[in-house]
Amino acid sequence: MEALLGPGGVLSDPEELLVYESDGLTLFRALADFVVFPRSAEQVAALVKIASREGIPFVARGAGTGLSGGCLPSEGGLVISLMRMNRVLEVDYDNQLAVVEPGLVNLHLSWAVGPQGFYYAPDPSSQQACTIGGNIANNSGGPHTLKYGVTTNHVLGLEVVLPDGELMWLGGKTRDAQGYDLVGLFVGSEGTFGIATKIVVRILKKPQAVKTVLAVFDQVDQASEAVSAIIARGLVPAAMEMIDQLTIEAVEDAFGCGYPRDAAAALLIELDGLAAGMEAQAERVVQACRDCGARDVRIARDDVLGRVNAIVTAHGLRVGNVFHAGDGNLHPNILYDPRKPGEEARVVAAGAEILKVCAEVGGSISGEHGIGLEKADYMPFIFSESDLACMHRVKDAFNPTGLCNPGKIFPSNKACVEVGPAYRPHPIEEKGLAQRF
Repeated sequence: MEALLGPGGVLSDPEELLVYESDGLTLFRALADFVVFPRSAEQVAALVKIASREGIPFVARGAGTGLSGGCLPSEGGLVISLMRMNRVLEVDYDNQLAVVEPGLVNLHLSWAVGPQGFYYAPDPSSQQACTIGGNIANNSGGPHTLKYGVTTNHVLGLEVVLPDGELMWLGGKTRDAQGYDLVGLFVGSEGTFGIATKIVVRILKKPQAVKTVLAVFDQVDQASEAVSAIIARGLVPAAMEMIDQLTIEAVEDAFGCGYPRDAAAALLIELDGLAAGMEAQAERVVQACRDCGARDVRIARDDVLGRVNAIVTAHGLRVGNVFHAGDGNLHPNILYDPRKPGEEARVVAAGAEILKVCAEVGGSISGEHGIGLEKADYMPFIFSESDLACMHRVKDAFNPTGLCNPGKIFPSNKACVEVGPAYRPHPIEEKGLAQRF
């Protein structure tokens, strides 16, 4: 591998490997045997062939901002970092597409095409750090998912290295690909089907006008009702973000944005589109929020927010909630101190109950961060045995040896915190870290 990649292309010292033992998720750690830094698709293919020949497990890694443990080497082996493959290779403004490498930071694509009046719509909250390749793996969404969809809605083609090292294209530069939608199958496969090395994405023209409305509520349920009321009136905002009182207090302590500390929830609604009619849309949004601010607002039968708070309180913990409210994507941040004995276990137990509630009301166990290691044992909440068996067969078609990102997505026979010999809970010497679900 050193002969292939040159000086600085392979890490193997234990101190260096520690840097790559975690992602944005704070609970789990897994050590690789090697971390490598290819600069081209051909080098990625050669590395995968080496791993396949030697029977070494391997996993691709971007910026490490994921929250499900998806890029951790749960069985040791090889971490293939794609951070040096970070170029915008081509931009075609006439056809509104760009070709990029997987290590390109999400926001940097919008910066690159912004001077010509374009942008890249999928915008995870970590877009200042997360990479397009990681977004491909997890089919990431973001604040603008409601109107613009998730990553798969903006990907036309992929150059990929399959688990045996074969380099091939799925899809291309046209919007009407023939045959099976293998691009759609690959996006969201969490690195278990192979490694994307080039990505063809759609870019969009910037909207003529943008208007933002802030609504403040005395009850979280009122804010939830306002979300439904806005959509029921035929309005599709670019984004609707909601935060609860604990999160408001944290934001105010850190930044002093001017949110009222006594509010139970704040709802931020962003409208974009043509300048004509924008004011009228904003007025309709304002009226919908006002209509839902009355004390006698009807509480929805399957309102999940109150149940999340009740679950966390029952475990003796606190939760700060942030929601991509328009598309129903919940981000409860369970606060804990890992130095207190048993507290991490209570976080995991509370998280499992929250996921079960989401499944019971017809939702999913992951909105945009993938299943990875963290949620693998909860897949039966939403999938039957036959569903999972079918998914296994699809994975085996791409990854018959199981060396490509093993131990992810599918339930194990072990407890959630014991997957893989190199996979372990890790005490963290900081207080107040948050577990994201």
